[in-house]
Amino acid sequence: MARGRKPPPPCSQKYGKPIFSASWVPFHAIDFKEAKEEGGSEQKEEKEGGHAVSPPPLGYLILSGGGGDSRTGVKNSIFLSKFDFSSNSLSPPVDEFHTDGDLPYRTAVHPGGEGLICSFPKGCRWFEWDASKDAEAHKLGLKSSEKNLKELEDAGQQIALTFNLDGSMLASGGEDGHLRVFKWPSMEMIVDQPNAHECVKDLDFSPEGKLLVSLGDSGPCRIWDLTSSAAVASLSGDKGESFRFCRFSRVFDSKVLYMATKKGEHGCILTWDSGSWKRTTEKRIAQNPVSAFNISPDGKLLAIGTAEGDILIADTLSMQVQKKVKEAHLVFVTALEFSHDSRALVSASGDSSARVTLVENKKQNGLNIPVLIFMILLAIVMYFLKMNKVF
Repeated sequence: MARGRKPPPPCSQKYGKPIFSASWVPFHAIDFKEAKEEGGSEQKEEKEGGHAVSPPPLGYLILSGGGGDSRTGVKNSIFLSKFDFSSNSLSPPVDEFHTDGDLPYRTAVHPGGEGLICSFPKGCRWFEWDASKDAEAHKLGLKSSEKNLKELEDAGQQIALTFNLDGSMLASGGEDGHLRVFKWPSMEMIVDQPNAHECVKDLDFSPEGKLLVSLGDSGPCRIWDLTSSAAVASLSGDKGESFRFCRFSRVFDSKVLYMATKKGEHGCILTWDSGSWKRTTEKRIAQNPVSAFNISPDGKLLAIGTAEGDILIADTLSMQVQKKVKEAHLVFVTALEFSHDSRALVSASGDSSARVTLVENKKQNGLNIPVLIFMILLAIVMYFLKMNKVF
């Protein structure tokens, strides 16, 4: 450990390999089968005072990474870890699927709990949950699926993968610039654009699933109408700006598109009106370039990861930073995702670590603490002014 560096907190874990994707498992949506074990299949309940006591809240994370070529000696794998909300601690892997010499790069977890798709250098594969429950607990693992994704099996390296919010569509963007959008699970093609960009870097569906935004290495950001399967808008940056990531607002009646950009050496957030496609606001958010970006499911927060390993959480309306974890990772952040209830953020890094950051609610019992303190101080001042007969 470097001199002066604090030991990592329990919410951070090293996994011995660079991590390129990190997602929360939709645990509530997974169909757990009864394990056939002696002693029955009913889950035991601890009781206190005659009432059932719920087990400590747990979240499962799916992470992937490795060293690529087997000559590096760093194994490639997709693995599961647990996060305990009550103790704010992240576990070592609880299940691991080794992928031999193929580096698992990006994953997209199906919102309905069906499984996940993972991109490899030559194409994509589908994985399913190995889920069961016995008398003691729910057990979750990962297994390779017999489902054949022939449309993406030999499509080359996919840099971006995402499902829409209800899981009825899948979008993929290739290193070769090929953009594909499918109906799920039929894999019927909706959009097939071989030259959408030089290289597709990021994708996102609008909340109602009518639009898709795509970003490339260079050139404009494009907006695709999924009804007509055509590009309906093209957004360009100012001189010296480089678009990095894109996210639609998660609020259904909102018309906001957020864009994380590099401007000079700084990280900035831009917003666009998705009705007129006019640029509306710009906010410098970080001193260093943005290396990862996401939005919370409730649409209230933005997550920013920097090239220096910092994590920032900002309000979507004001874009004011609510929380900053400096040097959360030793090097660049590779992935960010909020939990399904928006109360936690997982981040991953090229330094082989993953970390969970809890989202603190600045309001307590419905009151805003800074406002409450101000009101108390104001009351004290008024009291002394009155005692000195200023009024």
